[in-house]
Amino acid sequence: MQSIVAVEKLKAFGHPNVKAFHATTLEITRDNDLTPRGDCILAVSATKAAFDLSNDLKDSLRRGDWLVMILAIPGTNLYDYVIARGSCNLTFTDRRSLVVRKSDYIDGRTIAVKSTKAAKDIKREIISMLRNPYVQLDVILITMSSQIELNDSIIRLLLAKFL
Repeated sequence: MQSIVAVEKLKAFGHPNVKAFHATTLEITRDNDLTPRGDCILAVSATKAAFDLSNDLKDSLRRGDWLVMILAIPGTNLYDYVIARGSCNLTFTDRRSLVVRKSDYIDGRTIAVKSTKAAKDIKREIISMLRNPYVQLDVILITMSSQIELNDSIIRLLLAKFL
């Protein structure tokens, strides 16, 4: 039976240059600005980067636990989710951003690898809304000790519990 190991919440905001076309990564940054070249970035002005995550979450991901990343626009029914995997090689040293990757490449920004989605796979309705700098993105990071089959009902339960 899977069990929730750690939960972390953060907030970030939209930006007019959000494109989210990148095929292998998705990123959320503490930076306030975004150039048109940042095609993997979903949101800016985040409250946390990889370095700022709790030790419980970092330890869980370093053990190779599963990550469920829920992306939600408050006040709407819009949400999406990503499933990825931790790795013993994660360092969490970056103080500016956090990245989830489809590949197994790791640097200081990487919080999980072997993701089911990248920026281009996130629902376009969410990306359209995130082109408005006043739109907030709520991010819930949940680590689990074993893989879980997710569906909309489970995601809605997790949103209700942790938002």
